[in-house]
Amino acid sequence: MKTIAPRTWQLVLLFLAVTGALLAGAAPASAHAALTGSDPKQGAVVDTAPKKVSLTFSESVAISDGAVRVLDPAGKRVDDGKVAHSGGTTYTVGVHSGLPDGTFTVAYQVVSADSHPVAGAYTFSIGAPSKTTAVVADQNAGGGVVGVIYGIARYVSYAGFALLVGGAAFVLGCWRRGAGSKPVQRVVVGAWTALTAATLAMLLMRGSYTGSGKVGDVFDMSLLGQVLQTKTGAALTSRLLLLAAAALFIAVLFGAYAKKNEEDAEGGEEGKEGQDGQDSKAKERNDLTFGLSVGGGVVAAGLAATWAMAEHASTGIQAALAMPVDVLHLLAVAAWLGGLTTLLVALYRVPTIEGSAVRRFSRVAFCSVLVLVATGLYQSWRQVGSWSALTGTTYGQLLMVKVGLVAVLVGVAWISRKWTARLTETVVAAPVAQEQPSEVSEEKEPVSVAAGGKGANPERAAQLARQRAAMASAREKRVRDADPHRFGLRRSVLVEAGIAIVLLAVTTVLTSTEPGRTEEEAKSATSAAQAQTGPLSLKIPFDTGGADGKGTALLEMDPGRTGNNEMHLYIERPNGKAFDVPEVKLALTQEAKKIGPLPVVPDHIATGHWTASGVQIPVAGDWKVALTVRTSDIDQITINKNAKIG
Repeated sequence: MKTIAPRTWQLVLLFLAVTGALLAGAAPASAHAALTGSDPKQGAVVDTAPKKVSLTFSESVAISDGAVRVLDPAGKRVDDGKVAHSGGTTYTVGVHSGLPDGTFTVAYQVVSADSHPVAGAYTFSIGAPSKTTAVVADQNAGGGVVGVIYGIARYVSYAGFALLVGGAAFVLGCWRRGAGSKPVQRVVVGAWTALTAATLAMLLMRGSYTGSGKVGDVFDMSLLGQVLQTKTGAALTSRLLLLAAAALFIAVLFGAYAKKNEEDAEGGEEGKEGQDGQDSKAKERNDLTFGLSVGGGVVAAGLAATWAMAEHASTGIQAALAMPVDVLHLLAVAAWLGGLTTLLVALYRVPTIEGSAVRRFSRVAFCSVLVLVATGLYQSWRQVGSWSALTGTTYGQLLMVKVGLVAVLVGVAWISRKWTARLTETVVAAPVAQEQPSEVSEEKEPVSVAAGGKGANPERAAQLARQRAAMASAREKRVRDADPHRFGLRRSVLVEAGIAIVLLAVTTVLTSTEPGRTEEEAKSATSAAQAQTGPLSLKIPFDTGGADGKGTALLEMDPGRTGNNEMHLYIERPNGKAFDVPEVKLALTQEAKKIGPLPVVPDHIATGHWTASGVQIPVAGDWKVALTVRTSDIDQITINKNAKIG
């Protein structure tokens, strides 16, 4: 039975393909904070020039001077450039006095509380709308080349964290002898290198990523100084400091700890030491294991916290509970997927691995899955909150894909557990097959020539040495492949690792996507405060109770938004004909802000037709329209209708 070990380039191609496919569909800037209100309102027409412009977001944002710009119809800035926090999630910028009539443009670029850039623009008018030549500069925050590279760095940082923590945990908790294995060492050290490089890259790119998006700004030290003062900058800096501590941990794990395990193994095989010496060495090894476990656990939790303190968990509802839950979730992912990758490398590259080590990892993986399910359910509820958000938002749809991948991964892991149960009690390797005579004779000749006899050729000796190494490697591979249980386990673990790569990519995109709960709340708040885009039209049936007291009133208001409006009222009989009644009047009330009732007395201009000009709507929102119709000296009725007026 043969198997083909995955080559490095194949894994790299798979990694790039999955990353490219998932990141290509991601929006350049995933806005996790949404503009839910403004003063003046979007599209509003105000009589007098405002002294300031206010913006309200769905959550707190990081904002700096110059982040909000107000442009006049000619495209010139008319704001003072100083942005102030007005309380809650509202931010204001002052504007110059003496502004002319016309349409003004408000452009903003901020950073949401979970570290993602947000940019946008809208218009309002003074006096009356006008043409505008204002051009909003290209707002490429979170997009462009810098955005793509930053997204890849995020993926690499997640993968590096999982391999670093999971690989070290696999060695300490499941296979102590693996500390001396070169392939395992390369996995953990490579993960540390990748995580460190990705973190440095993200720190350098952060200013450009949340700002202009230009590659040249990556090396702007003034931007770097500003980044270091932000929450995300502090998280990335803390991660680098913790990685320095992780380097010391790795040095001890693969240095003193690996050497201690080798010495204990040699002492056990030779049997030269007494019981007291063996007990003393065992105590030293256990103490070192305990110290490394505690120290490594603290560093791992600290690294996980650098994500929790700067991303989704740090904002929204129950942040104090969500951050430790997020840390547990990340640690469980690392223990499962990082340990799984390390096991895969050991199965393919290490001659022997104890079956007990594989079974211990199986138990660790099972516990990790339980933690993932518990923390994942809480995170899903917190970030989605409703069935409509689960099915109707990008975040919810990605979450369902992630849940499906986890389900498939658990199914494949169950198959792996079946293979694990069949492993021999001692080691996962077949007994060394007896060498064929031809192989022995072929190996003996190069040994004698390479020994340096008279007339020995150094080039020939080197060539034969390479041949011997290749033969030894091939023989070692045959030994690994000879065990059918190991072959089956390798195959199922390889499938798990492939699914894990896709799962990690989906998770990376998920962390840069606006949570479903936030998206729905922002849509609701925006629609409630949004300007009406067309004329308001209300159909109001009435019955005053008299002999000729039934009919229908049709109320139209144009443009149906804040500022001046023209109102038309049509009264019809039940048969659709125009109906002249003795009296009609209206009153408008905004109960939320305690405005009104504002009386409106329309003028009768034709049969069944009344009109009023200059009807002022001071603020946008839900208004109560009270229509009073009198059909005789004693028969009248007042009907209340709710209408959204921008």
